[in-house]
Amino acid sequence: MGPILLAFALAALAWLLVAGSALKQRHPVWFWYLTGYPSTAVRVIFTWRRVAEINGLTVARKPARRVLGDLEVRGEPLRPITPRISFPRATPTGLSLVVRLRPGQTPGPFIAAADALLHAWRVHGVRVTSPERGTVLIAATARDPLERPGLVSAPAELLCALLGALESGGAWVMDLRQVPHWLITGATRSGKSTLLARLVTQLAPQRVALVGIDCKGGMELGLFGSRLSALATSRHEAVAILGALVVEIQARMDVCRTAGARSIWELSEGERPVPVVVIVDEIAELYLADGSRQSKAEAEQCSTYLLRLAQLGAALGFHLVVAGQRVGSDLGPGVTALRAQLAGRICHRVNDAGTAEMTLGDLNPDAVDVAQSITAEERGVAVCTGIDGGWGRARSHLTTTAEARKTATAYQDRTPELSGLSRCLEALSGGEGR
Repeated sequence: MGPILLAFALAALAWLLVAGSALKQRHPVWFWYLTGYPSTAVRVIFTWRRVAEINGLTVARKPARRVLGDLEVRGEPLRPITPRISFPRATPTGLSLVVRLRPGQTPGPFIAAADALLHAWRVHGVRVTSPERGTVLIAATARDPLERPGLVSAPAELLCALLGALESGGAWVMDLRQVPHWLITGATRSGKSTLLARLVTQLAPQRVALVGIDCKGGMELGLFGSRLSALATSRHEAVAILGALVVEIQARMDVCRTAGARSIWELSEGERPVPVVVIVDEIAELYLADGSRQSKAEAEQCSTYLLRLAQLGAALGFHLVVAGQRVGSDLGPGVTALRAQLAGRICHRVNDAGTAEMTLGDLNPDAVDVAQSITAEERGVAVCTGIDGGWGRARSHLTTTAEARKTATAYQDRTPELSGLSRCLEALSGGEGR
C-alpha cells in the first residue's frame, strides 16, 4: 500500500500545481486570495515589531529617574514601544493595514521606510499615506497590477473616457466634466500617442466635437480625420482654428448671459451647444519660433488663444488636452501660464527631470520621483493625478492604428459642425486654392 499511497499523493500534488497554475493565469485575484494573501498577512504580523525597531518606527518609554544626593541619574530606555497595527485587510492586488501613531510620531519615518517594508514582506510595492491625523495607511501590492491590466468597466457618461487601469486595479477614467483640462507628457515610445488614440476612440461615439492640432503634418491625429470637426497640421492653421474657437467662446458667453445661466450645463438640452475637446499633440511646435517676425507672432497668438480657452472654456463646454515630449519654461512664459490652468496631469517616461517636475511638481511633488522611475519597457505606464487631489500609477489600454481608423470611420456621421469653425476651414481651403 505504501507505493500506492505515495503515487496517489504525488498525483494529487501534481494536480494541485497544475490547477494552481491555471488559476493564477485565468483568475489571478482569486489565486491571490487563496494562496498569497494568507502567507503574506502572517509575514506582516510576525515581522512588524522587528521591522519597526530596525527602521526607527518605535517610541521609547520615558527614562527612569533617580536622585542620588545632588545628582539626577537617568536610565537608558530598554524596551521600545511599537505602534499598533490593524489586521491586514485583503485587496484584489495586495493588502492594506492601518497604523495608530504613538504620541510624538509623524508619518514621515513610515513613508521613508516603504522600501524596507517592501523587502521584509516580499511584495511588489508599498505605498504609505496619512489619510487622517494620528494614523498611517500602508498599502502593499503583491504583484505589478499594470503588467497585465484587465479591461474594467466605467460609467458611460458624456465626456468620460475609459483610458486603462489604475495600479489599485480600478478603472482609469478621464472625466472632463470633473477636470476640464489636461497636460500629458512623455518621451518617444513612452505610450503618449497610444493614450491620445485611446482618448479619441472613447470620445468618438459621444455627442462631442473633436478638434485636433498636430503640427507634425497630422501624422498622429490624422488617423481620426473623418471624426474630427477640424484638424490643423501647421501652426498657421492652428492660429486660425484656435482663433475661431475663441470667437465661439464669446458667442456662447452671450447665449449664457441672455439665458441667465453661468454655464452651458444650466441651459436646456435643446439650447445647449455641443461640447468641444481640443487635442494638441506636441505643444512645443506651437511655441518654438525660428526668429522671424511672423514666427514669433504666430507663437504668441497660439499662446494667447490656448490660455483663453483654458481660462474660460470649462463653463462654456471647451476642454483642452495638451500633450508634448517636453514641457519646460524654456518654451516661453506662456507655457507656464497655460500649465497652471491644466489641472489634470499625466506623466509617462520622460527624458529629463525638468519635464517631470513641470508636469507634477506643482501639484504632487512626491510623485516626481515615481514618474522618473518608469522604465523604457513599461510602455503605457504613467503617473496621473486623481479627482481627489492624489496621484497613482496607471496604464492605458493598447489602441492599434487599425482600431483607431475603424473607430473614426464608424462614427464619422456623429461629427458635429460648428458654424464659426466651418467658415474658418473654408477660408483656409480657399487660401490654399489661391
